[in-house]
Amino acid sequence: RAAYGEAAARAIAAAHLEEPPLDFSARDDAVRLAESIGGEVLTTGSVRRPAGGRIEELPGFAVGGWWVQDAAAALPARLLGDIAGLDVLDLCAAPGGKTAQLAAKGANVTAVDRSPARMRRVSENLARLQLSAECVVADVESWRPAAPASRILLDAPCSATGTIRRHPDIAWRKQASQIAALTALQDRLLDAALEMLAPGGWLVFCTCSLQPEEGAQRIDRLLESGAPLKRLPVQAAEVGGLAELISPAGDLRTLPLHLPALGGMDGFYAARLLRT
Repeated sequence: RAAYGEAAARAIAAAHLEEPPLDFSARDDAVRLAESIGGEVLTTGSVRRPAGGRIEELPGFAVGGWWVQDAAAALPARLLGDIAGLDVLDLCAAPGGKTAQLAAKGANVTAVDRSPARMRRVSENLARLQLSAECVVADVESWRPAAPASRILLDAPCSATGTIRRHPDIAWRKQASQIAALTALQDRLLDAALEMLAPGGWLVFCTCSLQPEEGAQRIDRLLESGAPLKRLPVQAAEVGGLAELISPAGDLRTLPLHLPALGGMDGFYAARLLRT
């Protein structure tokens, strides 16, 4: 209520009680994918179909034509623009949906995550999708690339409250007391990402959280600290023309109540920053 108001808070709670549809990102052609699996292409570029059945049995799974990824989760990687041929860092990369997006766009991707098991999953997913990326098992706080990058995506660990409709156990497992530790970690990861970013480079920071402390407040803290960064506001055309997904500050802010007629979407926050 404090963050979004009474009506929006109730709409979010109602969305959490509905079974969400399945969203897919296409490796190549979203229209062809939609036709083959009986789905529809959203204005944001994701393909959506009703939930149900085994995804492994859908056309295109074996040949790596697609991967499951909520429509909101697919938006942050799109904010890096045209990355074909660029060196891109995907920090806290597992389970790899965004890594796949970046690789499919033609970037030279280095995916970094500290969990060996989760990075094995990233490698397995990339192999099925016939995409390539350098997979590094390391702690982003201490790891550094050989040279600064012109594009960085940081999908930071968070409370994941934006995904309660897909993972209802989150509402029981997560505690408000955990937020302080998570925001401190997010600040350290942002500081680390800044050290890896080349002058003129872009950094996209995102979390799958509904909590303002894990979103805009982290970016405000970073900018107020005097970091050599400024916001690059998100444009409606970059998110399928859905201006309601953009905050007054120019950040991405999706909520489960968005796209109600089509089945909603996860709650995601993303900010795009330019190193000055």
